[in-house]
Amino acid sequence: MKALSLRQANAWIHTWSGLLLGWLLYAVFLTGTLSFFQEEISFWMKPEQHASRADNASASHALDQLARRAPQAAQWNITLPSERNTALQVQWFEQGERIGKGGGQHLALNATNGEPIDVRETRGGGFLYRFHFELYGLPRELARWIVGVATMAMLVAIISGVITHKKIFKDFFTFRPRKGQRSWLDAHNATAVLALPFHFMITYSGLLLLMFMLMPWGLDSAYQGNRQGFFNEAGGRGGGVPVERNHEPVQPAQMTDIAGLLAQAQRNWPQGAASIQVMSPATNQAIVEIRERGGDSLLDRGRGERLRFNAISGEPLPGPPVVTANAANATYNVFTSLHILRFAGPPLRWFFFISGLLGTAMIATGLVLWVVKRLPERQKLGRTPLGQRLVEALNVGTVAGLPLAITGYFWANRLLPAELAQRADWEIRSFFLIWALCLLHPLLRTHKRAWVEQLLLAALLFAGLPMFSLSLPHSGLTTTLANANWLLAGMDLTLLTTAALFGYAAWKVNRHQPAGSRQRQPRQLPASKETTS
Repeated sequence: MKALSLRQANAWIHTWSGLLLGWLLYAVFLTGTLSFFQEEISFWMKPEQHASRADNASASHALDQLARRAPQAAQWNITLPSERNTALQVQWFEQGERIGKGGGQHLALNATNGEPIDVRETRGGGFLYRFHFELYGLPRELARWIVGVATMAMLVAIISGVITHKKIFKDFFTFRPRKGQRSWLDAHNATAVLALPFHFMITYSGLLLLMFMLMPWGLDSAYQGNRQGFFNEAGGRGGGVPVERNHEPVQPAQMTDIAGLLAQAQRNWPQGAASIQVMSPATNQAIVEIRERGGDSLLDRGRGERLRFNAISGEPLPGPPVVTANAANATYNVFTSLHILRFAGPPLRWFFFISGLLGTAMIATGLVLWVVKRLPERQKLGRTPLGQRLVEALNVGTVAGLPLAITGYFWANRLLPAELAQRADWEIRSFFLIWALCLLHPLLRTHKRAWVEQLLLAALLFAGLPMFSLSLPHSGLTTTLANANWLLAGMDLTLLTTAALFGYAAWKVNRHQPAGSRQRQPRQLPASKETTS
């Protein structure tokens, strides 16, 4: 057997690593790309909050509500309005209740007047974010292992692709339309090279986020099993966060003006404060902690600064100790900060979003290219082999079907009754039911018709969402544009743009004719070579 050259070996690795996990990678990349705007998606999926507008009294409204509803609580948490979510979110923990993520009582408030908002139950963009690295319905660790292996395959495919295509950068400037396989390869090259640094960074940083599960031995050895100690250092925070309390008996006490403490804290924070936490409120032990919104340092992963005050006297208290990360931890923080993107403003999030779409298109064109390259063999056989037919169906059901499932998830959010039990779960079930139908549909239709029908349906459903929002009092595109509410208008405009792209794709696929079926015009011979009778 003839030995393969380096490029041939890498071509083989690139082809099969990309194909065998390509459909999973497409889903991970697409949902990860949408996760750059998960907060905006979540807000859009809660139209009851759309009338909320932040003002200088928003924090006072939240404190008043908590004082009325939970005067003897162990802790109050307030999430302040932001450009990504203009509603107030409050949470409190009763005495004796375990304080931690996911517990306590929650309430959404109108930031304008502090009135409670009855918000529909939904996972919002958080479902897409979690699906990106934990899938759904599988044990968490198993799902992360699956995504980790797929991410490693993605990194291998990127590196082997660069080695395989020796003219990849030259070919980036060349696109030959209507050339079949050549056109698909040009599209694959262009989407790969245009955002190649992003593709490498986002894949490598994704592996870094999972490396303590995939390869935990070094960490366990260096920290003697104390993983939290490493994460505290990597995050630039001290391990424990001691809270100094006086030793007097707990007694009711009048708290100082916390809104004034908030104004004091925000003077040096360009992006303002993200949250307020009050421990032991309305007692002589009360302490206030105010957190900065998204610090601009990659080293602390966008967490920002934290300031503490005595809630009775208003005097500043020592904050959590800040640990200077070493070179290795600093490098880890930079890469993972770029992946999570908590620190970024809208321009950088849009840049990452577009780069993520290019990565998604790169995977999609690679999957389609695999089928197109094998068309001559199929034509010689006069039939489609079972394996190729399965790949064709998976391509349609994933490349077109997953966006259809996502828009179905959005439609379920709009149409399911607000009072429906387990409403958020039914939204997710709608997503998977539609995706399952999209995977089955190509097996019942011709390859071309399946593409056209799913692309066209996706265009109609995406376009219909902004139209439906016109029936909601504060959510319609005309209203949001008139009020310069770009948080909601941006979502609807993005949906309309997506609809236009899917509609254009459906039109192009419907007009496409295979090369073998095109009628060729007879070539005119030069007059000097014409035969005479």
